[in-house]
Amino acid sequence: MKMRNLVLGVATALAVAAVVGVKSDLLPENWNPWSSQGAAGQAPRAQAERAVQVDVAAAVKKRVPVSVDLLGSVTPIASVSIKPRVDTEIRAVHFQDGTMVRQGDILFTLDSSALEAQLRQAEGNLAKDKAQLEGAERDVNRYTGLVAKGATPIINLEASQTQVGVYQGAIVADQAAIENLKVQIGYCTIRAAISGRVSMAALKVGNFIRQADLTPIATIMQTAPVYVTFALPQRSLPELRAALANESANIEAIVPGDPRKAGGQVTMIENTVDQTTGTVPVRATMPNTDEILWPGTLVTVRLNFREEDAVTVPSIAVQVGQSGPYVFVIKDGVATVRPVKVARAINAESILESGLDGGETVVTEGQLLLNDGSKVSTRPAKVGS
Repeated sequence: MKMRNLVLGVATALAVAAVVGVKSDLLPENWNPWSSQGAAGQAPRAQAERAVQVDVAAAVKKRVPVSVDLLGSVTPIASVSIKPRVDTEIRAVHFQDGTMVRQGDILFTLDSSALEAQLRQAEGNLAKDKAQLEGAERDVNRYTGLVAKGATPIINLEASQTQVGVYQGAIVADQAAIENLKVQIGYCTIRAAISGRVSMAALKVGNFIRQADLTPIATIMQTAPVYVTFALPQRSLPELRAALANESANIEAIVPGDPRKAGGQVTMIENTVDQTTGTVPVRATMPNTDEILWPGTLVTVRLNFREEDAVTVPSIAVQVGQSGPYVFVIKDGVATVRPVKVARAINAESILESGLDGGETVVTEGQLLLNDGSKVSTRPAKVGS
């Protein structure tokens, strides 16, 4: 009977080992599958003792800007819509669409043949009136001598003097007509009023243009410098005014899809707050020498009021729980939960208002496997990080 019970016990142990998935020769000598200290009881204890591998970074205390991010738009300081001032035909276009032009460059040449013919006619009328004036002046001189001798009535002298005045007035009118025609002929050569980037020409050579046309034949926009206009919440207005008084305010304009940033200075605050939105329009002037900003573009405006000392951590280190944001701080290989208060975020960094003093080591990856007091080991830094 004892032999039978021994055989049954060994068979039972082998069956349990097969179910658990371990080989019988790997079982510990004192292993008992029915004991509360068996596989099910030993797994949590082994897992608790195992160190969790995590990525870490240092909390750094440094000078950081006090700023706010807003939505703005790029507007040109100057723009000119080119429209004809005479009704005529386009003879030549002297620019390529979208190129830079300088003030005074010729853009269009218009047909001026009709105006030039009218100019020659006016010059002929002027010559005729000058000749008639000379004749009237000779009559005045002749009648003046005859009246002194009593050889002719004074009415003849007065009539001659009247003719002199008529021809003098005609000459003035002829000269004004000539000047007006010269001005209109000058309109047939259209020059750039400002320096900037010209649009595509709406009409090309051979098209007839009129003064009454509403659509401009081209547009010039100044691209350097430019304005960036944005709406500032009224709660930030006192801080901006203080920054302007201290000459510490500046802005950065960030164009979506462009890694570069354009810098500038706040140059205007509107004199009233929009009560419907609770914001005040603010305008900054941007040098834009490399044309990062394009007129009409929507940009992210980072308005920097000043700089101050603060503790920063990577934003991925900050976790959010039921009690608010927190980070895992590692000391002596143990992760400890540390509540923090985030003031704001800039790029991939979170600026802390409280919670850390700087110099602490915080977990940046692997927080899901951690509890307060978990043992940790740091992973090697990734290449390129």
